[in-house]
Amino acid sequence: MAMKNKIMDPIGRLMGQRYKSHPWHGIEPGKDAPVIVDCYIEMVPRDTVKYEIDKLSGYLRVDRPQKYSNTIPALYGFIPQTFCSERVAEYCMKKTGLKNIQGDADPIDVCVLTENEIVHGNIVVEARPIGGFRLIDDHEADDKIIAVLNNDAVYEGIKDITDCPELVVDRLKHYFLTYKDMPGKKKDVEITHTYSANEAHEIILCSLDDYRHKFDSIDQALSKV
Repeated sequence: MAMKNKIMDPIGRLMGQRYKSHPWHGIEPGKDAPVIVDCYIEMVPRDTVKYEIDKLSGYLRVDRPQKYSNTIPALYGFIPQTFCSERVAEYCMKKTGLKNIQGDADPIDVCVLTENEIVHGNIVVEARPIGGFRLIDDHEADDKIIAVLNNDAVYEGIKDITDCPELVVDRLKHYFLTYKDMPGKKKDVEITHTYSANEAHEIILCSLDDYRHKFDSIDQALSKV
């Protein structure tokens, strides 16, 4: 499904030339989303602190130092102009049978696999979703889309998560199940399903709809400036 490039209207071009685009709102998810998506990368495997986008300013903020030695085993960030809210939560409840699930009110997370050593975040990469896993964190849907860097020499042949080495997926799951661990603090995090590329596409589409529902009124207001 081709995505309309709203950023390339006259106002968007002017703002993009004058100011740094906000990584969440000012970058398109990609004209071929959800099959191929642009991803904003916050963290890379060598990072020893947790970086997260500051939603107000668009700059990277140090969220917290990693407490233990585990580091993210892939490029990690989010798909711009996505939002995890009602539609993503409804999809999660439909697939799990759980009740009272809410979206986590963040953009959809993505892990991008590549053979290349990319040494820092704050970059945009083009990636192809191959699946993901359904993570629920304290009754909030927190899906992790797994993608491969588009045209990557090693990972290009992987079309679906079933083609991906099981160890790679297990390492990603282990990271997200443990990186918030604190001594003496009980966590309520679980992974209920690992899913295919087709289901990852559905979740991305839900999150694009959630974003439009949340932010289109702002976009319409800006178009009148």
